[in-house]
Amino acid sequence: MKAQPDTRSGSPVARYYRANDPKWHWLEAREAPEVSEFLETANQQQAEWFAPLTPLAETLYESHLARRELAITSLETPLDHFTFWSETGAEDDYPRWWRYPNGQPSLRECFFDVQARAADEDFYDMGDMALSPDEQWLAWTEDTQGDERYTLWIKSLPNGEPLALISDIGAGLCWAEDQTAASATLFFTRFDDTQRPDSLWRVSLPFDAPAQHADPILVLREEDPEFWLGIGKTRSREWLLIESGSKDTSEIHALPAHQPAAMMLCIQPRQSGVEYSIDHRPGAFYRLHNQASAHFQLDYMAETALGNPDAQWQPLIAPREDVTLEGIDAFSWGLVIGERNHTQAQVTLRRWELDHQHHRTLDEYLVLPEQPCSQLLEDAAHFDTRVLRLREESFTQPPSWFALDLATGERTLLKRAPVYGSLTPEQLVSRRLWATSQDGEQVPVSVVMRADLAHQPLPTLLYGYGAYGEALDPWFSISRLELLERGAAFAVAHVRGGGERGEPWYLQGKLAHKENSFHDFLAARDALVESGVSHPQRIAAYGASAGGLLVGTCVNRAPEAFCAALLDVPFLDVLRTMQNPDLPLTTAEYSEWGNPDIPEVAERIRGYSPMDNITAQSYPALWIEGSWFDTRVSYWEPAKYYAQVTQHQQGDAPVLLHTDMSSGHGGASGRFKAWRDTARQDAFILWALGLAATSSASAD
Repeated sequence: MKAQPDTRSGSPVARYYRANDPKWHWLEAREAPEVSEFLETANQQQAEWFAPLTPLAETLYESHLARRELAITSLETPLDHFTFWSETGAEDDYPRWWRYPNGQPSLRECFFDVQARAADEDFYDMGDMALSPDEQWLAWTEDTQGDERYTLWIKSLPNGEPLALISDIGAGLCWAEDQTAASATLFFTRFDDTQRPDSLWRVSLPFDAPAQHADPILVLREEDPEFWLGIGKTRSREWLLIESGSKDTSEIHALPAHQPAAMMLCIQPRQSGVEYSIDHRPGAFYRLHNQASAHFQLDYMAETALGNPDAQWQPLIAPREDVTLEGIDAFSWGLVIGERNHTQAQVTLRRWELDHQHHRTLDEYLVLPEQPCSQLLEDAAHFDTRVLRLREESFTQPPSWFALDLATGERTLLKRAPVYGSLTPEQLVSRRLWATSQDGEQVPVSVVMRADLAHQPLPTLLYGYGAYGEALDPWFSISRLELLERGAAFAVAHVRGGGERGEPWYLQGKLAHKENSFHDFLAARDALVESGVSHPQRIAAYGASAGGLLVGTCVNRAPEAFCAALLDVPFLDVLRTMQNPDLPLTTAEYSEWGNPDIPEVAERIRGYSPMDNITAQSYPALWIEGSWFDTRVSYWEPAKYYAQVTQHQQGDAPVLLHTDMSSGHGGASGRFKAWRDTARQDAFILWALGLAATSSASAD
């Protein structure tokens, strides 16, 4: 293809530069017309550069569609009265929801058409949908702008008229269990000025006229700006659990689900740095916590002792050095416990059967199909069920759903996501490498590639995140097959700051230890080269959101290590953002990055913040994505980074910015728009890796 136009001479950066504002802070003035003009001009520049790659992007998009199942029917889920499922048409972005009375599939009826609701919207996101206890009313939340502020809607099933009830609320909803023929209680959250869910509300909905409901009643307000409120319900349907949590501290209140106006009972008052979660079986509460160990332990307490300040928790599972307890799911017969093995960076599910005295009558681990892989317990509506639904996938195998009969041990395949096209899962191979970081720590690196190319250095896309304890457990990707088929390898650096090796792995990559994340990522890159997996001059990096911070910092420090980087809604202006408590999320992030009001913390953040470390050097090719309505990473962070790197670029590689002017942090709404965005990104990646040569496009 022809060479793309120069990205500096005559670029938006040259045209809009202000000598009195070299840091481009003027871009933060959203309402100023020149801001959107700058972004649109940058979009045009990016489109002109990308034009020769457009045929490749279209080929990738069409091939992507040909590989996947477009008409999707979900698994049926029987509740108390009806069986529910969704169907997404082959040409639809959104599903339609169906139901039939249990045992009567011939009486199926469509009760909610999400595709129709989204048809006239440029952006549409459903935050949550919740069925009333009698399964005859549906409540849901919608965002039609992308700023993650939702409107509450309700309708009677199956064909009631949708009614908009309350605007500017959070996404989540939860019904109480107090429903009568006349009314029911619904809970939701509201935001403060920084878009923090700071208050929980309940509203009693009269079914004869829901729009005439009384004013919502405040249940709880969280004054600490680092804490967010949320609500859920135990599977036993006996208790509502109201959690107020920061990034490292929890406090949970319990409310009888059948008495939503009753007094809340605090499970355990907050203690700085102590996180816990709660589940319930009749007669007992279960607490998973890190009060004594970062690896977590499991305790229980008699239900009758709730609210008694002298009550003592009894131990069930003591902390272990090589395992982090990650979650519990309570059933009438016992517990399913999620455990993460630190050595293998692998989660396993453990099944406990318990008697009334909490003595174990059975203790076993569920079988894993392979390692590494992801095995998840899907939501089970019935507290008494003895058939578990499992979801399993890996880097080489698409998602499969199984029913595990606890009585017989039999596993029944319910569904396996089909994969079409010339490259099949059986032709792929996955490896786990171990990179040695600067301090000697061993960092897991996962790689997937074509088996027939596995014995030669390959162009490689290296992905990383490394924040909030989020674990990048193995996942299958249809779109990734487009890269693999063309000869690329895909690698994941499981850096510290994530949760792949348990809670200590997270703690070693946050606050004063954040530097470990960057060392780990660069060590992963080097390990890929040293092991012969990756071609040293053909490694591209990908980071989104907090992963954009990871990649942006590494590109600043070692631009020669990568031929390109893709930064998707990247968190780049860390210090300035954390110094502005009026921005959404800032105060809640102090426990992740630190409070820059403390001078040594500000200096530490300044030392790695990508925006504060741009220098005159040869940067690799950069593809930077932002979103106009993003409330998590403001549009101006990628825009300012683009402008400053363009000014400092000493090489010939392009620096490109695209801002989606109609979406938020999650990108385009609707699966087809999202897939087109992915195809454009992949076309850039293939170009950067030297793999763009096709019948319709070739790299210059």
